Amino acid sequence: MSTDPHNELNPQMDHYIGIDVGTGSARACIIDQTGDIKGLASKNIGLWQPEQGYYEQSTTDIWKCICTSVQQALTQSDIDSTTIKGIGFDATCSLAVFSHDTDEPVSVTGPHFSGNDHNIILWLDHRPVEETNKINATKHNLLRYVGGKMSIEMEIPKVLWLKNNMPPELFARCKFYDLADALTHIATGNENRSYCSTVCKQGFVPVGVDGSVKGWQEDFLKDIGLEDLTKDNFKRLGGVNGVNGHYFTAGELVGTLSEKAAKELGLPAGVAVGSGVIDAYAGWIGTVGAKVELGSHELTPEFGKDDFHQAFGRLAAVAGTSTCHLAMSPKPVFVPGVWGPYRDVLLPEYWMAEGGQSATGELLKHVLETHPAAQEVATLSDSFNMNVYDYLNQHLKEMQRKANAPTVSWLGRHFHFYGDLFGNRSPIADPNMTGAVIGLSSDKSMDGLALYYYATMEFIALQTRQIVETMNKAGHHITSIFMSGSQCQNDILMSLIATTCSVPVLIPRYIHAAVAHGAAMLGAKAATADAHGKTEGLWSIMDRMSKPGQAVHPTTDEGEKKLLNVKYKVFLELCHSQQTYRKEIDEAVAGWKK
Repeated sequence: MSTDPHNELNPQMDHYIGIDVGTGSARACIIDQTGDIKGLASKNIGLWQPEQGYYEQSTTDIWKCICTSVQQALTQSDIDSTTIKGIGFDATCSLAVFSHDTDEPVSVTGPHFSGNDHNIILWLDHRPVEETNKINATKHNLLRYVGGKMSIEMEIPKVLWLKNNMPPELFARCKFYDLADALTHIATGNENRSYCSTVCKQGFVPVGVDGSVKGWQEDFLKDIGLEDLTKDNFKRLGGVNGVNGHYFTAGELVGTLSEKAAKELGLPAGVAVGSGVIDAYAGWIGTVGAKVELGSHELTPEFGKDDFHQAFGRLAAVAGTSTCHLAMSPKPVFVPGVWGPYRDVLLPEYWMAEGGQSATGELLKHVLETHPAAQEVATLSDSFNMNVYDYLNQHLKEMQRKANAPTVSWLGRHFHFYGDLFGNRSPIADPNMTGAVIGLSSDKSMDGLALYYYATMEFIALQTRQIVETMNKAGHHITSIFMSGSQCQNDILMSLIATTCSVPVLIPRYIHAAVAHGAAMLGAKAATADAHGKTEGLWSIMDRMSKPGQAVHPTTDEGEKKLLNVKYKVFLELCHSQQTYRKEIDEAVAGWKK
């Protein structure tokens, strides 16, 4: 807490800013030293799609949107900018490209790679198909730490695509950042990097892990054709820690706001900047420290209820268009189909695993929009001034009442929907997975849509159980799920996840701002740095600034438990039989030509 020099009896509260850059917008969140949100503003960012499957953005555009959001949040909350002591960044795991000689953005738009400032290849860009296959064909040991295969969403395949498509003299001038690191670079002017970005998305293996000496794996980069990046101790990727580069765990002090960045943001120069994280990891920070009452069987008994060891039993589910599942462990746990384990990304010497569902919010949206009754439901929900999900939940409960059914789940007892319409990320990591339905009828009514919608929520819950069980079988000990994102407002979905997984689901106070709240805690951590750069522990910050959450417990209705257990059995059969049938068909038509 600082003191107003004009009135020593009027102490001023210190504040911290979190910047959350998602796929569609940049958000600024201001918190005070107790963790209460005092200001929140956002601005939509540009997204360009030059070809099918190609998605590009611009750090110039994103930085302008960040600056606008910060200024709006300060103005709307009437907060004095001189009370801002720290700032933290999170962003999507997208690749940002700059020129190492001028530090200007380098266009990633082929074939000329000029004419615009689109220097970001977005995470969902699927242009490097051949490059991803080439990388995975090496079967290099580092692939163990990304779930066995490097995803096309990660950044090294995108760098390799640029190498294969850019003029050689232009590629030779490029340096590469994960977007969160690019933002701290713009904010500070330095070249420091985060373990979260480099370890999770760029193939960096922390020193000491599996014999890693420099972090970057020289033999791997040479094998895939990126030997250029090994020169000068990997300078164009960020260098070697302690030699020609510096790497930091989440929220550690990476530097302070430069004069230029501070002026653009409307903040004082010298504000502490915390090491950034990927957006889903900010969701972990913003949720798992919530103050909640959990039973003894949901806690690690040898530690206090607020001790950071309790985090090992808490799965953070960051739900939006897709859902990321994040779990921490004291030792490395290798889980098939789950990215990681990643060391040092949030807490030094501890490990993170990252599972996920390719589409959850997007799947719900798709099911609603493609049903014949979609327009009728949209019109009715608008007339009641309700969003379509709340309206359908209400309609399901009305259907339950009319049918004198014990639960909503009873209505869908003979309807089975397997919803991997966008492929499977976890736990089977099969991009060729699709959907399946048992119980399909000719019903085109709103009741029919409501049942299909319910079955989609049920699928999301059943697949969450599959992911949790797979992680626990491999060595995790998940006993609770800490949700964030708009899906938290869906009471039927939250209850389904709790009951299906047989664990409590915790809803944060700041449902829509949990990720930005987590980013602000990074700024708060950076602001505690002493003269040697040592900062307060991240869990200590989370314990101090996290707010009480709301718990949704599994049902006590034994009938519903039995029903959902049988539905889970059918779910698994639909999952595995699809793979079997596809394999048998592929074998049958192998070599068949017209």
